[in-house]
Amino acid sequence: MAETCSCLMEDVQNQRDDRDVPLSKVGIKGVRYPIRVLDKAKSVQHTTATVDLYADLPRHFKGTHMSRFIEVLERHKADLSMPRFLQMLDEIRTDLEAESAFGAIAFPYFIEKAAPVSGLTSSMVYECRYEGSVNSREKHFIVQVSVPVTTVCPCSKAISDRGAHNQRGIVRVEVELGPFFWIEDLIDIVEQSASSPVYTLLKREDEKFITEQAYDNPKFVEDLVRDVYIGIKALNKFPRFSVEAENFESIHNHSAFAYAEYGRQKEQNHE
Repeated sequence: MAETCSCLMEDVQNQRDDRDVPLSKVGIKGVRYPIRVLDKAKSVQHTTATVDLYADLPRHFKGTHMSRFIEVLERHKADLSMPRFLQMLDEIRTDLEAESAFGAIAFPYFIEKAAPVSGLTSSMVYECRYEGSVNSREKHFIVQVSVPVTTVCPCSKAISDRGAHNQRGIVRVEVELGPFFWIEDLIDIVEQSASSPVYTLLKREDEKFITEQAYDNPKFVEDLVRDVYIGIKALNKFPRFSVEAENFESIHNHSAFAYAEYGRQKEQNHE
């Protein structure tokens, strides 16, 4: 029968460090983890996230307890809705006796999307990201959603006798947490602002409809960003947001890009 060791294992991380260098962030990066997030149509969606979690490290501590990050994440994986994400960071800060905690999770978000004519449904993926930080004085939370779209060039349409060049692009919306909102609502604003949405499954009748819809609704990348900006501002939910669009040009060897941001304080200064 093996003897049981009664001695305490040494906690090296808690040893004192005398180099007088505080660390702004220490933690775990690139952890792949199954999570659940809120879904407007189905209440809950299961997905897989890439997770980064950090806390600050005071100058007198040698190291942090990396396992604590996973322990807290494990407690919260069943519900990583926006308020719970901040609660998770607060628990990390408390558990590690840190002043601040930071986190980011990136995950694919799926929506069942029906083709415009055939009505056939398929899963459409949108890349999402949460970023947050908490300390004893304040909390910040940001959501980013990337939406693929189609645009038709207004200039090409105006000068060409036959057709117009089009391209697929990505619109990235970043909003600072205000009242509760659904990711789907941001996606709808972006897709309605483009020449056409993008789909996973289309039949010939759908392709005809989308091609003609896009041709009748040409948009420069500047038009796209401005229309999304107006749509999000009209929600009156976010103290700060930004919109950027990158079009992967079909006849140029470069992308076209536009960006706009809204901050409540900055807008008030111009009024």
